[in-house]
Amino acid sequence: MSNDKDTLREEYSEELIKSGERGKYAQRYREGSNVVLIDPDLHKLFPDSEAVNRALREYLSSKRTGT
Repeated sequence: MSNDKDTLREEYSEELIKSGERGKYAQRYREGSNVVLIDPDLHKLFPDSEAVNRALREYLSSKRTGT
């Protein structure tokens, strides 16, 4: 897509484009995000946010107690 022509794909209706809300997620973006990518081998051990958070809390707890 290296042409300068302003075109709209056929599958997108003009009404759909006009119904968008500018800045809908601006506040959320300003607040920041904590997205972290996990390598595939680790994803097998930590398949979701709950597993990652639990492991990090256990790690921090062991650091505080010195074990």
